[in-house]
Amino acid sequence: MQKKFNFKKLCSLCLCILLVAAIAMFTTACTKETPNLTDGNTSTEIVATFGQGEKTFTFCVSDKEGAESYYTINTDKKIVGEALQELELIDGEEGPYGLYVKAVNGITLDYDTDGMYWAFYIGTEMAPTGVDMTDIVSGETYRLVATKG
Repeated sequence: MQKKFNFKKLCSLCLCILLVAAIAMFTTACTKETPNLTDGNTSTEIVATFGQGEKTFTFCVSDKEGAESYYTINTDKKIVGEALQELELIDGEEGPYGLYVKAVNGITLDYDTDGMYWAFYIGTEMAPTGVDMTDIVSGETYRLVATKG
């Protein structure tokens, strides 16, 4: 009787482990669709430093493949978009809701032609304001993420 009980326990344990592994694989597969947004406090490789000024922030570009490039931005500008435009890191056109960013770090996206756009994040959260309406906070990380609409 004791051997059957141990065998049942062992089978139950194996099934639980397989279930947890399946859930972990499914969760990993599902999260690949979302942008890879590490928090601003982790160690990241800075590709380049741009500008001069008293305010400093990190600018992250996440391209279509999810590859991230980080830049240190130094500026005296007040608004994130102003600093990035001055350094020619972003380009776009004025729309009814402000600056519609179409090109970031030389990568052009246009929702009307390719169904993708640049999503603006502050840290790891979607920004409540546009890049041209967001005040610079020194030490913050601002991101533009290639996003499928």
